[in-house]
Amino acid sequence: MAETTPAEQTDGCPRAEDAALLLQWNTLHSGLRRLGDQLLEDVERASHSASSSVQVLWYLLTVPDHAAPMNQLSQLMGFSTAGTTKVVDRLSEAGLVERRPSRADRRVTYAALTPAGLAAAAQASTALAAALRRRVAAAGISEGRFAAMAGDIALLDPAPGPCTARQHTEHRDTGISGVA
Repeated sequence: MAETTPAEQTDGCPRAEDAALLLQWNTLHSGLRRLGDQLLEDVERASHSASSSVQVLWYLLTVPDHAAPMNQLSQLMGFSTAGTTKVVDRLSEAGLVERRPSRADRRVTYAALTPAGLAAAAQASTALAAALRRRVAAAGISEGRFAAMAGDIALLDPAPGPCTARQHTEHRDTGISGVA
């Protein structure tokens, strides 16, 4: 990709190749956002849980010890601190998540899946996988092609999480393309 200086854009418009690249980005970004919204709606209907709860359960299912600091949940899920507290409160009242103090820093509180939360997260992940398979198949994309696309997108991630990076490496080492 060639870099363009403002002097090269005399008419105030991006060069054709820049415009094409930006259109590709917009297609990718907006398509993935809409797909994510649709998948969360599918899982919300199947699990009878709010999409924010499903997101937290899914994330906790993927991290070591099924627990994460509350501030990490806020950052990774894109929730405000108050929003994260509200979601974790709701999950805690349902017996799916418990709060645990950090052993290393008493200022830090972890949200951790309970056994019931682990079961609910597993059920939600099964519903998510089924919804994703339906939508990928409906678009005419094979699971192998989808896995390759996911692997390519993972390469662009400037800060992959430890679980994602580990799974990508495991799948690469076993000859399976993509990220689990």
